[in-house]
Amino acid sequence: MTFPDPVAHRARTEPDRPAVESSRERLTYGELDRRARAVAWRLAGLGVGEGSRVALLLHNGTPFVVLLHALARLGAVCVPLHVRLAPPELRWRLEDCQPALLVTEPQLQDRARQAGWSTVACVDPEHPDLLPESRPERVRLRAAFSLHRVQGILYTSATTGEPKGAQLTFGNHLWNALASNLHLGCDPEGAWLAVLPLAHVGGAAILWRAALCGGRVVLHERFDPEAFHREVDRGIAYTSVVPTMLQRVLEVRAEGRVPATLQAVLVGGGPVPPELVQEAAQRGWPVAPTYGLTEAASQVTTLHPRLAKTRPDCAGRPLFPVSVRAGRSAEEAEEIRVKGPTVMKGYFRRPKASAEVLRGGWLHTGDVGYVDPEGYLHVLDRRVDLVVTGGENVYPAEVEAVLRRHPAVAEAAVVGVPDPRWGQQVVAFVRPAPGALVDPQDLVAFCRGRLAGFKVPRRVWLVEDFPRTGLDKVSRRSLREEALRRLAEEKAGVDPW
Repeated sequence: MTFPDPVAHRARTEPDRPAVESSRERLTYGELDRRARAVAWRLAGLGVGEGSRVALLLHNGTPFVVLLHALARLGAVCVPLHVRLAPPELRWRLEDCQPALLVTEPQLQDRARQAGWSTVACVDPEHPDLLPESRPERVRLRAAFSLHRVQGILYTSATTGEPKGAQLTFGNHLWNALASNLHLGCDPEGAWLAVLPLAHVGGAAILWRAALCGGRVVLHERFDPEAFHREVDRGIAYTSVVPTMLQRVLEVRAEGRVPATLQAVLVGGGPVPPELVQEAAQRGWPVAPTYGLTEAASQVTTLHPRLAKTRPDCAGRPLFPVSVRAGRSAEEAEEIRVKGPTVMKGYFRRPKASAEVLRGGWLHTGDVGYVDPEGYLHVLDRRVDLVVTGGENVYPAEVEAVLRRHPAVAEAAVVGVPDPRWGQQVVAFVRPAPGALVDPQDLVAFCRGRLAGFKVPRRVWLVEDFPRTGLDKVSRRSLREEALRRLAEEKAGVDPW
């Protein structure tokens, strides 16, 4: 139950085929193979071997890609960590996974030291092979990977509680890449643009999809809408973004033809506003709303771009060979459950949490939705974000969708806060559209005409921007804390408007 190393295979058959490029360098498959082999030997010289956990604190770039493949050849476990983690967050993850080595880069060394981790190796992005020169006598690099062996530990975003390390196997990545390529097409000449962090499952999945079909990956260190447009103009075929990224892409360039070379823009990372999908599709963008999660190695369902205009309200059908269960309608919404070979092995060192989330052979996602009669999945919200007020369920995404219809609103986020009478009350934060004058009380009135009374926000606060996670998603946890702070000020006599 193994599959051959895809990079080594491509290096033998097409060594000059472009593999990966960043702002600093470009590597062919032959060069990527040689560099991965050399770095694997150096890692072995530092004591990394089969089963060793190695944490990567690196920006998007070729060193990350080289290390990913080098660790696979040693049978070591890759633990990517987001570069925007604060030292306490970083320390928590390092203490949890206890890596044999933390690999970082010069500009992040201080943060690694502040996290209190002593075993650190530094990789200079300008000279990515410069790990300590050492070659052990007897180390055999793997030419094939067991489907059941853990390739990496990816920490969940921890929207509530502590993050957990999802153990993803080589089989999880293989099946997810095959499923995605079957659905969207596998064009070796088409390049993938990676603007999501490679430490996130949506970014890491791109590396496996491209390697398996012999495609090229273009790496951006961070998302920039202008740079995104430039890559699209020069022939990118595929990319993955979150809704806020797509919105910024549309805002930056309101007009202009989308090149025919662009085949799919996957949009996920949470419920995707139907109006955003429809606007993008009408302007010629091949958007593919997607539902996925770390514990399922990225994609679970994806709407094909050709259906975006007619089915903008859903996240598509399950990819082969994944199965999905949920409610039968919006009124009978249930927790979304996923089964298939893309589902993780379990959480690292958390047998109870693993047994709970994988009970009955299904991954219980914590998301709420339904599958319509035609088999399309509709994602309503995160179960943890559900607001229960007076015994009634309120999905924040539904209220946010109404607020976004107001011409003065650019972005909205809804959370629930404790209420002594109703259990919880609905409150909203709104980012006004550029140049718009917004009266929060007008927004409340706007909602009253379009929502049931219990769904109408009791408070609307205006903000210049939202607190965001490392993936550029709105941090509802931070907004709840901000709402509680503002309510406390209101009690003290501060005007809430």
